[in-house]
Amino acid sequence: MKMKNMNSFFSVMLLLVLPAFVFANNGIKKTQVIYIQTSAVCEDCKAKIEDAVKQLDGVKNADLNLKDKKLMVKYSAETVSEAQIKMAISKAGYDADDVKADASSLTNLPKCCQDKNSKPSCH
Repeated sequence: MKMKNMNSFFSVMLLLVLPAFVFANNGIKKTQVIYIQTSAVCEDCKAKIEDAVKQLDGVKNADLNLKDKKLMVKYSAETVSEAQIKMAISKAGYDADDVKADASSLTNLPKCCQDKNSKPSCH
């Protein structure tokens, strides 16, 4: 009789605890990684873009590779969205995938940084 009661107890506990684990995760990873194509051309561009993105709540890391102009961003999707990250890059004066650079911010950049085809050592 005791064994039957123990099995019933564990079955009830499993039914109570399992849904908590399933619903707690709800499909959103706590940390996500995205790669964004930018229009950066030099170390100054790299610093401006990384700083703009790192200021956003929820961004854990941002690292721009100047060879391929791709920005790697680790972020919390619960706090910040991919669209917000791209908007921060745009407002800094740079393209972010399909989001074009904010026109007024772009004109405030040094001339060589405005030209996507400039050499990496434009300053």
